[in-house]
Amino acid sequence: MSELRFVHLGFGADAVEYREAWQRQREVHAARFADEIPDTCLLLEHQPVYTAGRRTADSERPLDGTPVVDVDRGGKITWHGPGQLVGYPILKLPRPVDVVAHVRRLEEALIRTCAEFGLETTRIEGRSGVWVLGEPAERPELGGLELDLAPPTDEEEYDPRLRGPEYAPSNAGRRGEDRKLAAIGVRVAKGVTMHGFALTCDSDTTWFDRIVPCGIRDAGVTSLSRELGREVTVAEVLPVVEKHLRAVLESTEPMPRAV
Repeated sequence: MSELRFVHLGFGADAVEYREAWQRQREVHAARFADEIPDTCLLLEHQPVYTAGRRTADSERPLDGTPVVDVDRGGKITWHGPGQLVGYPILKLPRPVDVVAHVRRLEEALIRTCAEFGLETTRIEGRSGVWVLGEPAERPELGGLELDLAPPTDEEEYDPRLRGPEYAPSNAGRRGEDRKLAAIGVRVAKGVTMHGFALTCDSDTTWFDRIVPCGIRDAGVTSLSRELGREVTVAEVLPVVEKHLRAVLESTEPMPRAV
């Protein structure tokens, strides 16, 4: 992949309103499709907002009528706001686009970022994003009965390739509550990606209490600050994320999806 350009849209007091950033994405997407600009990653903080992907169910939305912005990405409902680093990589990929491979590259960059801060994270089978695993569950012996629920193969982002030793099994009583540290939701139009990731650094995670984050009811949401026991700001994380995004995205040659 060619050199990746980073554009900072606004942080802290200059956090960006969601619809403004969405319009900027569309402009950059059009320019990338026309080969007027190189691959570009927009980085920013958002003003507080709930956004809902195409598959969001009514029961997953805020019960108190809090406004939600419906968007054209995959995935379900989430929150963006202060203390969360949001990245929108707008990349031209070979067609037919391998969306799953694109998501895995973003996850890899974020996993490397967390490792640099001393936090071990992982992927979970059948679920996108970056996770901190719960402690192993204490289960009584049940005479050989083994609880081993199948991964959610009806999920839009599930792909049978997401099995193997690098993926922890989806939580089926094996562990205590897994905690999502980074959410990923993307869209591909005309072979160019949009939307991206949100890495929670030092946000007030009670914002997630009004919704069912990403439609997942058996897991929680966490932050780098909570897991590491110290304040980890967006400003501290920003250059590390840039370094690992560049390393992962520039060092791999995306391949078309096999058909």
